[in-house]
Amino acid sequence: MLDNGFIPDVPAAVTAEVAAAVEPNGAMAVGVRDLRDLPWSSIDNDSSRDLDQLEIAEKLPDGTVRVRVAIADVDTTVPKGSATDQFAAANSTSVYTGIVTYPMLPDRLSTDLTSLGQNDDRASVVIEFVVAADGSIRSHDVYMARVSNHAKLAYNNVGAWLDGSATLPACGTQVIQDQLRLQDSVAQELRAVRARNGALDLETIEAQSVVLPDQSVDIELVQKTRASRLIEDFMIAANVAMAQFLDEHNSPTIRRIVRSPERWNRIVALAAKLGSTLPDQPDSAALSAFLVDRRKADPDHFADLSLAVVKLIGPGEYAAHEPGETDIGHFGLATNDYTHSTAPNRRFADLVTQRLLKAALAGKPSPYTRDELVAIAAHCTEREDAARKVERQVRKSAAAVSMSRRIGEDFDAIVTGVNRNGTFVRLIHPPVEGRVMRGEEGMDVGDKIRVRLLSTDPARGFIDFAAEGGNGGTH
Repeated sequence: MLDNGFIPDVPAAVTAEVAAAVEPNGAMAVGVRDLRDLPWSSIDNDSSRDLDQLEIAEKLPDGTVRVRVAIADVDTTVPKGSATDQFAAANSTSVYTGIVTYPMLPDRLSTDLTSLGQNDDRASVVIEFVVAADGSIRSHDVYMARVSNHAKLAYNNVGAWLDGSATLPACGTQVIQDQLRLQDSVAQELRAVRARNGALDLETIEAQSVVLPDQSVDIELVQKTRASRLIEDFMIAANVAMAQFLDEHNSPTIRRIVRSPERWNRIVALAAKLGSTLPDQPDSAALSAFLVDRRKADPDHFADLSLAVVKLIGPGEYAAHEPGETDIGHFGLATNDYTHSTAPNRRFADLVTQRLLKAALAGKPSPYTRDELVAIAAHCTEREDAARKVERQVRKSAAAVSMSRRIGEDFDAIVTGVNRNGTFVRLIHPPVEGRVMRGEEGMDVGDKIRVRLLSTDPARGFIDFAAEGGNGGTH
């Protein structure tokens, strides 16, 4: 954390400030809606306690469905300019190493006072959007409300239940079950519309470092479930609605953007080797159609193709935006209106968006100048990249520990990076990453190769391979 510029230990001033913090007054302020009796629920990781959002869906008489997403009101407890706010701004993001979590906000806030925990009466920002039968969004609104989480659920359980292979925990009452089925149905419609608009449906293999019961360290896969996709679909729709709402209220925003791929020519080349043709210029709709075809044609290797495409597109970033300005857009989501607003406990950009919203609702000027928003966007982008480095380093060290007993073995791999620092691969199984030290000539992102494990260095997180044949691999 220190090597990557983070403040890992909570400063004394922040500790004192958080210790003195009190739970926000439960009284209903003027203009705040009382929605506590609605059957809200949360779906997150099994171990998550920093709950940023709740969801609920409601069928309307005209056949449309009103979806509400409640976001924790973090700003009330973490005022702009406070010691806690400055600490959050400096780190800008929570860092999840799998071994230790470094929260952007101290635990007493992120897992208690500003978390939408089960049965807690909480202040929130509610993002509402109405979805038609064809999956299009008819209208949206954003307002303040008090809410209560009636069921704290987890991705794995809900995903398995939606697939028919498990039962819900006791808090999953019939009302909650009906809710989840309606939410799942609406989410699938939203996803289908995004796909028609050219959004990319990628399926990458994610791994995380974990501490096993015997205190040894290992790497395990993070499985996407039907429930995690549901939440992803709702959060995308909510973030688009928030960006549009702020634009309509003449408020600046911090947009989340993904630029057109600079290495589009390599994506075109990968498609050509698989018998498909993509246009010469970046085209998300054409890429989306290609990916849909490849998922059907070769589902077993679709995650490998997805990884190559993700690496070639590049990471997202934050950018300040004024109403009326040309929007760079989000290439992967095929939209020009997208912000981050749904995770204010763990992303500083979302907390800033919350403050911009409150000012817009009150008819007040933006609490941030244009120059401040430009600086915040750049800093959040840089900190996000630094967080990935920390998480990747810990994951690499954990992988090096687990692979140290397999030196000399051969593995199938995919090339994930080629730059001045070297050529890097990810094994198909187990999903660990390392550098090719011999035989890497002629390789490029997306190549499938066979490698032999040469050595590991857990202290530095190094895993070194030699490529079999050294001819650039297969495609």
